[in-house]
Amino acid sequence: MKIVLIVLLTITSLGFSQTDKIVEDLRTGNPMLIGETTRNAFQNESFSGWYNAQYTKYEVNNGRLESSKEKIKEKSITIVMGTWCGDSRREVPRMLKILDIIDFPKEQVSIINVDRNMKGTSSDVDSLNIKAVPTFILYEDDKEIGRIIESPEETLEKDLVRIVD
Repeated sequence: MKIVLIVLLTITSLGFSQTDKIVEDLRTGNPMLIGETTRNAFQNESFSGWYNAQYTKYEVNNGRLESSKEKIKEKSITIVMGTWCGDSRREVPRMLKILDIIDFPKEQVSIINVDRNMKGTSSDVDSLNIKAVPTFILYEDDKEIGRIIESPEETLEKDLVRIVD
């Protein structure tokens, strides 16, 4: 019976990708997320303070999004970030709040965390040409149509509309 359970657990673990992996930031000794991440990871006590504060206090300019929200919802978005990065800690919760406000489909958002060398796990970011974080990459039919890198040129809302219009 134990052998059957071990085999089943092994097969099950091989069939699913590992998400929400926390490692130690070698520079600071603090926890950091690495690789593909779910939004639930931001509720870990190591990240929830800054995440929830930024998400809660950000006021979305919904009026700016209104005319383009259906176009935005037709896209997919990859977010590459670092939990060690101040810009990521500020902009990612804000972007996720914007996406929540417009009812953006959660399955069309991918979040990948990188270390200070802009590396994730295996080859998850190698082909994305990431130079700084956060980087928000918008796709239409699997083709990149624009990026917001580090911080928006104007606001996240205006930059999103500019990319999709």
